[in-house]
Amino acid sequence: MSNESEAGVEVRKCCCYFCHNNCGVLAYVKDGELLRFEGDPDHPASSGGLCCRGNLQLQHLHHPDRVNHPLKRIGPKGSGQWESISWEQAIDEIGAKLEQIRAESGAEAVATAGGTLRTDDWARRRFMNAFGSPNSFHNAHLCWIPTFMVEMTVYGWCPFEIDVGQARCIVLWGQNPGASSMPAQAGFTNLQRENGLKVIVIDPRYTESAAKADLWLPIRPGSDLALALAWINVIITEKLHNADFVKNYCEGFKELRKHVKDFTPEWAAELTWLDPEQIRAGARMYAANTPGNIQWAPAVDQQGPPAGECMHARAILRALTGNLDGPGADILTGPAQDYLTDEEMEANDLLPEEQKGKQLGADKYKLTTWPGYTLIAEQSKKFWGKAPTAEWMCEAHPPSVYRAILSGKPYQVRALLVSATNPVNSYGNSREVLAALEKVEFMTCCDYFLTPTAMLADYVLPIAGSMERPSVHTNYGVSDALVASQRAIAPLYQRKTDFDFWRLLGLRLGQAEHWPWETLEDAYFYQIANLAENFYGSESYDAFVEWPRFHYPEREFNRYLEHGFGTPSGKVELKSSILEQLGYPPLPVYVPPAESETANPELAEEFPLVLTTAGGFMPYHHSEHFNLPSVRFLAHEPYTDINPRTAGHYGIKNGDWVWIETRRGRIRQKANLTEAVMPRVVMTQRGWWFPERDMRLPELGGCLESNANVLTSTEDAHCDPLGGSWANRGLLCRIYKAE
Repeated sequence: MSNESEAGVEVRKCCCYFCHNNCGVLAYVKDGELLRFEGDPDHPASSGGLCCRGNLQLQHLHHPDRVNHPLKRIGPKGSGQWESISWEQAIDEIGAKLEQIRAESGAEAVATAGGTLRTDDWARRRFMNAFGSPNSFHNAHLCWIPTFMVEMTVYGWCPFEIDVGQARCIVLWGQNPGASSMPAQAGFTNLQRENGLKVIVIDPRYTESAAKADLWLPIRPGSDLALALAWINVIITEKLHNADFVKNYCEGFKELRKHVKDFTPEWAAELTWLDPEQIRAGARMYAANTPGNIQWAPAVDQQGPPAGECMHARAILRALTGNLDGPGADILTGPAQDYLTDEEMEANDLLPEEQKGKQLGADKYKLTTWPGYTLIAEQSKKFWGKAPTAEWMCEAHPPSVYRAILSGKPYQVRALLVSATNPVNSYGNSREVLAALEKVEFMTCCDYFLTPTAMLADYVLPIAGSMERPSVHTNYGVSDALVASQRAIAPLYQRKTDFDFWRLLGLRLGQAEHWPWETLEDAYFYQIANLAENFYGSESYDAFVEWPRFHYPEREFNRYLEHGFGTPSGKVELKSSILEQLGYPPLPVYVPPAESETANPELAEEFPLVLTTAGGFMPYHHSEHFNLPSVRFLAHEPYTDINPRTAGHYGIKNGDWVWIETRRGRIRQKANLTEAVMPRVVMTQRGWWFPERDMRLPELGGCLESNANVLTSTEDAHCDPLGGSWANRGLLCRIYKAE
């Protein structure tokens, strides 16, 4: 605990919790009150910077609409009729209901939906494992997790860490750090200027990052697989691959060479809307400027049917060029060896095999459920001694859970425990999700505010915010590094952390032996004790945060020279034996987007434009912060990007309200005319709801009116067969002026 010169003022090393970057914050506290805060200049990720969200800690902490006490619904669902109760009563009544459901229908009848890395997800998984249900899930199917698992089958770990400081080229594949991670964009631009770094941006929109790129490839949304296959073709055909690396450390090259011979740039041009020479230029720039990086972004994860095959093809590109685990390349860190990983905290051994077999979606989407995770975890333990986290990497398929609530097939899901997420705005096919939330027999929500989802709950639990809780950031539990932060103050009112919720509920349901920690700090220190005590001499969690606060093990490059790769063959498996064992193609095959003008010409006549629901946009994060006045001032209405020529064809002017429609439904947003998008592309904002409106049913804060997920598709035919991710991008749509 640091001291400031002002008497009685303590400086606490905290973090912002308003997105998963967890930027560092110095909080100035006196007599238990947060006086002020600023960015922490010594934080390894943010270096003292805070965005507009991070600067709203006090407004969020004292927001008049915060949920401050446990709420119990006393009127019809969605009526907004609540009574404040104690935590003791809430936990007892919730526990009793879950006991009843488990006794009558089995533990699998209870499911839980989670959010994005602002919670202790190992604690949620620990509770569910002890309870006996396999049906935990996040929106992670759209964000990195399928990529991680595909790359596990190819390399034996996911190379999510990049050594860009020594790289000669970086591919920003569907990523725009110029808006989403300004420190990263500044770093890339500096490296371009100082080291000659080549930057390739693959994006249908002329983004902030595209404006700084050496090569911009304005691809048709959803056609990334065709581009990746064509790049493989060019690199092999023109002998641009790293022949030594491929010969000595890769399996399946001969089969791959034969497999991709027809995936020429000319073949891909029609599908991607790129010129063949643009495709060649990108492949040559990446292959010729080694070492290099391919920076992950969620764009590919959100494309539905072709997603898994594209992840596989993109993984092969790294291997062909030898851009793996060396200086300037994409690094295979492996799991943390210096502290307990999240997987080691999850107590996965408590879940019986019989229950694993009941996981919803595991019969169809095997890679990111227990069938695929079991194979990958066993192989990982053989090689690394540890497995990737099951929370995130091994989850029930969310659309399958919602459909089970509605249909009772393959069995009835009766309870949904929601933590740090607003599913009606965040998950695909929002109308179906809303119908499921209205129908589910029993629902609890852990949240800061009464979101549209929380308004449908039976109980709402008040959750501590970023200044009221500690945190340990380990990048979804799979990094070998960590950053730790303190809580600035004790939670106000009756707020508690999500860890407290799961622990208290576990105690109520007879799980006492699995919850030996009274506080979150106790649990964190248990997790990092080896590191804290033996590496740094820390005697408590707070002492570790004071110094050193973060741990980045010394990077070891080219470990495969001695140990090989963590796959069954010990080599990079261009032709994946694990995918083949699961019944999937061992080499990436071409799969068209969920909807396209080439595969669905009749549909394209009715819906002639191509939709992307895009990534997040500042100043919001997913469906958060719409009720913060300072944030809403910066972006107070929803906008859709439309090319001026397209708008002119439909009689739409800048600022007009327009309808954007797909086969699933339509939403209303304002037209933003810009040359940044191609004439055939429409790009909507996502996450929108309107907390200033009536939050009761049927309006629920207008949660469907401008919500891009009304347009997206989660039907099985539009989900990736490997991991189950659904189609948020590359869908067909039409637009017309809203009268």
